Amino acid sequence: MTDAPTHAADTDTDGAGDAADRKVVEQEQAEIKDFVKGLSADDIKSGNWFTKLAAHAMNAYTEKVDWQYFQDRYAGVPADAIVDQRIKMAARYAALEGGLSAGAYTATVAATIGSLGGASPVTVPAAVATVMVDVAFVTQLQLRLAYDISVLYRVPIDVHDPEDLWKLIRVAFTIKSGEAANKTVSKAIPVMVRPLVKRFYSNTVLTAGRALPAVGKHLLQRNVIKIGIPLVGVPLAILLNRYTTLLAGRHARAVFRNEARVIELAEGMSRSSRHPQLMLWVAWLVIRANSKIADDEALLMRHLVRLVRERHGVVDEQLAHVVDIDRAEVWKRVEAEPGDLGDVLDAAERVATVDGDVNSREKAVLAELRERCHRG
Repeated sequence: MTDAPTHAADTDTDGAGDAADRKVVEQEQAEIKDFVKGLSADDIKSGNWFTKLAAHAMNAYTEKVDWQYFQDRYAGVPADAIVDQRIKMAARYAALEGGLSAGAYTATVAATIGSLGGASPVTVPAAVATVMVDVAFVTQLQLRLAYDISVLYRVPIDVHDPEDLWKLIRVAFTIKSGEAANKTVSKAIPVMVRPLVKRFYSNTVLTAGRALPAVGKHLLQRNVIKIGIPLVGVPLAILLNRYTTLLAGRHARAVFRNEARVIELAEGMSRSSRHPQLMLWVAWLVIRANSKIADDEALLMRHLVRLVRERHGVVDEQLAHVVDIDRAEVWKRVEAEPGDLGDVLDAAERVATVDGDVNSREKAVLAELRERCHRG
């Protein structure tokens, strides 16, 4: 199969649509089975299977899938509409795959996962392989879905860059904290399933320093709970695959849509600025009005510096080395600029609102800037 499940034809969930979806899932499942055959027992024990899967799932895929790819398929359709359909489609595939795999799930399989059945380092028991196909399928699906969403919102992700790859992994698998995941879950799934999915997402605090094998261990451990536990006659695997994929997609949408909003803001500020270097100093002064820097503020500053460099050729080494910004120094720079500074004031006001309501310290900085810009 040349396309991943999230890139099959967008079909309805009845009639021919069901048959087409099932065919796509079966084809992808067969490919995943070939991948799992290449894993050793040590790969699964150590979590290194995830390192291998990340490369298998993303390397060729990211060369093909870019923003133009989606434009060719969905010409003129807003990103929000496409993202919504991709999430629903991925959830359908995840549920279908869960149904196909659930029949092989037993308590014996769960026990085998824990011990690997005393297997030699190079032998993976058939029971473990069955589980790994399901885990690898859903893992790849959610990883690619998160990447698709980043592409659709024009948020640059380079999977060959360790920092970007770790960011994608955190987003795809909602690796932040159990508390944060559980709050999101409570709004995303039916009441009867919430306790099960909350358990699925417990203990999700991981750090980049623990590397990709730790993610592999984490993902395998949290998937074991769906083995051999029926719920009202419906395999738990179907429910968990569906709802965790919905949750992964919605989380990715929230993260990347917000970053797209910040990038769009930075682009507008850079494009309209007549005083790009001064704008950077003033923007940083507004951000540092508070003792704590919000994530959106840090994100805005990073993109603003990049865009000013790309658009205006401005690289301010002095600002890059500032530890504690001196307000008096910034005011001197403001006073030294002749003419209308309305663009600088407008940029400062946008910076103050990037993370929500403007607080009293930010208001004080803006008030003084306004006074200094409106000079006679």
